[in-house]
Amino acid sequence: MIFRLNISASISRLAISLLMLLAAGGVQAQKIFSLQKDSIPLFRGFQVSFDLVGAAQLALSDYGQYEGALRLNLHDQWFPIIEAGIGKANHHDDEVTELNYKTTAPYFRIGVDVNLMKNKHADNRLYGGFRYAFTSYKVDISRDVFPDPVWKWDTSFGVQDMQCSQHWVEAVFGIDAKIAGPLHLGWSVRYKRRIAHKDGDIGQTWYVPGYGTYGDTKLGGTFNVIIDI
Repeated sequence: MIFRLNISASISRLAISLLMLLAAGGVQAQKIFSLQKDSIPLFRGFQVSFDLVGAAQLALSDYGQYEGALRLNLHDQWFPIIEAGIGKANHHDDEVTELNYKTTAPYFRIGVDVNLMKNKHADNRLYGGFRYAFTSYKVDISRDVFPDPVWKWDTSFGVQDMQCSQHWVEAVFGIDAKIAGPLHLGWSVRYKRRIAHKDGDIGQTWYVPGYGTYGDTKLGGTFNVIIDI
């Protein structure tokens, strides 16, 4: 009987100790949770940016683009974005076809970036994202006076305002670094994949605004001047 009473007392003391431990642990967990609670609001402002790569490419070569973007900041983690630009090309193929190619047209992208940093509220960001892009453009294609090498006929021709369009998607990886105050600099690497297109009556076009030279897939990049607002 005494042995059973000792066992019962031991079990009671053990149960009371466990209850006290659980209660203390619950209070401690509540304190930790309250300390770690994120009080940052959902809407954190927005950013405007301008790409320097496309502008430099246009200045130094026969194609390129002017591009700007508006990106919302949701809780320093999600960044819906709209990108828009004007793509231009004035190209002469003097090696194979002797064709002149010219176009100027707008393009648009919409998508979202996700902050991949563990501390999402830090000034610098590492992000991944995606874009859906579209352009509708007209091209002028011509060949200058060029006599047939055998019959000496004039083989020059020209097509004006040939209507084309293209849809594509982009996978994006980039860095956004704070420089001073609202000024940030950032760069991105992009993998582009064409998903639908409409060429003109005489075949594929040499350049697609916002996408680059023609092809099913393409790598690209941007270097952006970014202002926080």
